[in-house]
Parts: sequence; structure tokens; C-alpha cells
Amino acid sequence: MLTGQKIGLEDALVDILNKARRGLSVSVEELAERADVSVDQVNQVLQGAMDLVLIKKLAYVLNLHPDSLVDLAQDNWYPNEVKSFPGFAMFTTVFGDMTVNAYLVWDPVTKEAASFDTGSSCEPMLALIREHGLTLKRIFITHTHLDHLADLDRLQDASPEAISYGSAVENPLGLRPVSHGVGFVLGSLLIRILGTSGHTPGGLSYFIEGLTHPLVMVGDALFAGSMGGAAYAYQEALKNNRERVLTLPENTIICPGHGPLSTVAQERLHNPFFPEFKSIPTQRGVSQS
Repeated sequence: MLTGQKIGLEDALVDILNKARRGLSVSVEELAERADVSVDQVNQVLQGAMDLVLIKKLAYVLNLHPDSLVDLAQDNWYPNEVKSFPGFAMFTTVFGDMTVNAYLVWDPVTKEAASFDTGSSCEPMLALIREHGLTLKRIFITHTHLDHLADLDRLQDASPEAISYGSAVENPLGLRPVSHGVGFVLGSLLIRILGTSGHTPGGLSYFIEGLTHPLVMVGDALFAGSMGGAAYAYQEALKNNRERVLTLPENTIICPGHGPLSTVAQERLHNPFFPEFKSIPTQRGVSQS
């Protein structure tokens, strides 16, 4: 990875099952009934039991791709490494008992830069800005959960030229409000805002073109092999990820708020939350209408 070490996937089997179950408002008892298994069997899987036949049954009920879910359960899939390239850096910092990602992009010619979230500390980002002689022009926030903007004040203080942007829906911090469809120019780079609410009411993603690879900063909307929890707006989260992120060019690098980098192509093939890209029927599942 760009951090120099392999970052673990954000979610394991049990996390994925529970996110889908909560999002669809399916109780353990209902899940057992629909899968035609016992409540005890469901609870065993939800406590980590590795019963592949049962996992597939639960996947069908929860509209998850069964083979992708089994691959994740058996640690048989991890996204391909994204090698470093000019104009892009990833920073992973510790926040409590987890890690969180922030990112920096810049035009290698003009040295104008934009940041995406701050993580628990912006010091590694500021150090790279100094090292490369960059000027931070814009600060973009994906959503207002504390782990993603914990060091916003320090980043703003260190970058007096930068304008900070965030969701027009969830904006208690005095950020300049923006919404889906707005575009920005940063040197030779184009940055387009995508509304990816669901994990939070006004979650934003940022699609960037002009570097060696297109990028999309998704915050907690999407993870490698999973997605952010969205108990109150699950269908909205699925729809936005499906229509606004996973329809981007397949070589687009997905830059999540937690876990490793991935690509649109890999998530279409391996993310169990999106069986529609894998031609797997979900007739037995819970309606997504």
C-alpha cells in the first residue's frame, strides 16, 4: 500500500452480515425463517462459525453475493496493490482502537493541492506538503464523523489560503456548503462532487481526474469488500454507491475512509453488497424496493 504496510480490510464476515441485516431491518429470527435454518445456527455464524453452506443461505436472504461473501470469510480476496504515483498520497492514522484514512492530491506542475478529510492527525500531510513545496488550496470533508475531521482546525490554521468544503446537509462546522454535481478545477485536475448519502445524511464523495489514474474519495460510503453502516438509510446508500461510484471508469481508484484502497473494477467483482454486477439472482432475498 501507499502507507508502506498492508492495511486490513475494514469488515469481516460478521460485520457484513450484521450491516445487511440491520439495513434491511431483519431480525435474527426472521433471518433464520427465511433461510430455513434454526435461530441457533444463525447465531453461531454471527458469532464467527465458519459454515460455508449456511453463510451462502444467509447471503441469499440478505441480498449479498454468496461467493464473494465466502471468499471474504475465508480470506481469499484482498484488493490488488495500488502503487504510488505522482500527485497522490494516502495517510493512515490511529483513532482510538481503529485507523482512519485521509488523502492529498496535487497538480505536479502547479503544486496546487487539495486534501480530503484529516484523520486523527494532519501532521503527516503537512510534512508532505512542506517536502514537496505544495500549496494547499482546498480542504474537502466527506462527512462530519469525528474520526474524519478530528484535526481540521490545525489543518486550516496551517493553510491560510485553503477554503474548506463540506456537505450542505450536515454542516455544523462553518464549512463552505457544496452538493452533488458541483465541480472544481485544481491546476490541471478536475474534481467533481458526488452525493453519496446513506452512511450519513449528507455524505459526499469526490471524483478526481487528471492524474495517472482517476480517483474517488468515498469516505465511509464504500470500503474494499464492504460499505459503511447505514441502518437508517440503507437503500439510499446502496443506490448511491451503485449508481454514482460503481459506474465510474473501472480503473478508478476507490479511496475509502477505512481499510485499503481498491478499484471500481474490483468492487464490482468482489463486493458482496452489489450482487447485481455479478449476475447472481436474489429472488429469495428481502425486497430492495
